[in-house]
Amino acid sequence: MNFNTAKNIATAADDKKAKGIVILDVTSISPVTDYFVICSAASTTQAKAIADNIEEKLEENGVSILHKEGYRDGNWILLDYGDCIANIFIEEERQFYNLEKLWSDAKIIDFETANT
Repeated sequence: MNFNTAKNIATAADDKKAKGIVILDVTSISPVTDYFVICSAASTTQAKAIADNIEEKLEENGVSILHKEGYRDGNWILLDYGDCIANIFIEEERQFYNLEKLWSDAKIIDFETANT
């Protein structure tokens, strides 16, 4: 369980002006990962910039990506770091998939609160 990875992802997303950044602590309810970081982008171009910055910043910290999906279309980009999965959505896709509701049993950590 590495909350630092989640915070680093959220910070890198914030650097590129991602909106609505939340961290879901799913350690007790998911066998797949410990944290989801969810954020929104205004466009597919911004979503790709956010994803690129996350990859770059984590690589600088020695954290390698395990899997990446959705980058070509840019509507929902998933970056899998094992203990943490980043989900970068354009707003319409985020509302449609509503991961916060799907994982409603998770503890929601507001990035702004966690960052203070």
